[in-house]
Amino acid sequence: MAHPYASPQEEWHDLLSGTHPLFIHGSPLRFLPSSPRCKICRAPFGAPGSFVLKHYGFTPWAKNPKMCARCFQSLGVHAAMCPGAEEGEKIRGAEIDVTMLFADVRGSSKLARQMPVLDFTRLMNRFYGVSREVLIEHDAIIEKFVGDEIVGLFIPFMAGPEHAKRAVEAAESLFRATGHGAPEGPWAPLGAGVHTGRAFVGIVGEGASSDFTALGDPVNIAAHLASQAAVGEILLTDPVASSAGLLDDGLERRHVLLKGHPIDALVLPVSPVAATAG
Repeated sequence: MAHPYASPQEEWHDLLSGTHPLFIHGSPLRFLPSSPRCKICRAPFGAPGSFVLKHYGFTPWAKNPKMCARCFQSLGVHAAMCPGAEEGEKIRGAEIDVTMLFADVRGSSKLARQMPVLDFTRLMNRFYGVSREVLIEHDAIIEKFVGDEIVGLFIPFMAGPEHAKRAVEAAESLFRATGHGAPEGPWAPLGAGVHTGRAFVGIVGEGASSDFTALGDPVNIAAHLASQAAVGEILLTDPVASSAGLLDDGLERRHVLLKGHPIDALVLPVSPVAATAG
């Protein structure tokens, strides 16, 4: 059967958008026991099926254990088989709509000076652990931890077509998990930014130095938004608020400068009631 894609970029686009035939047709691995399973190929991560499959790379992916490492590797393999792929093709990804969540610990330098080193290390380890759990629960790909910051990518093939809404929900959950809105105050004071737009998503680098990431101005906007957020604030751009159904919620609108580029942002505070519920 002829390959359905004329170029690797076209196939990458459908892979990342979740519209590729690999995701639409059922995988026979779904018949093997048992859960939990890879969200893409349905390979079991639990026994007894995992006893055999783990030797072939069907193990949880580090950036989101709801997907197996084999599926991550296959993203590039399938695209490389396109008839339009050139020898030595280095572009392993495509431009797609993606939502980025940046959240960091506010005043971490001051906290580091005020706390014993081991206590500060425990605090950051706790923040990393909680952040990882929240982002994975909301189907994000953990792009990276950088110092006092976590970056999550919400991509259609993992988070679905409402990836912007999922990112906002993840930000709210992360703030509640770190104590924002609780009477005693947050144990990790956070500020966050969420933006959605068209960016390059894929694999950059070579060999052991390669990484799955997003590149482009939308990523920079999300990062700069987070840097402008005060403790307890989640700054959203209009496209995010529209996708999440928040444009008519009467949120504060703030005019911010992102490295000389003016942009309007909506301020989403964490509700004290939501923070203590459950």
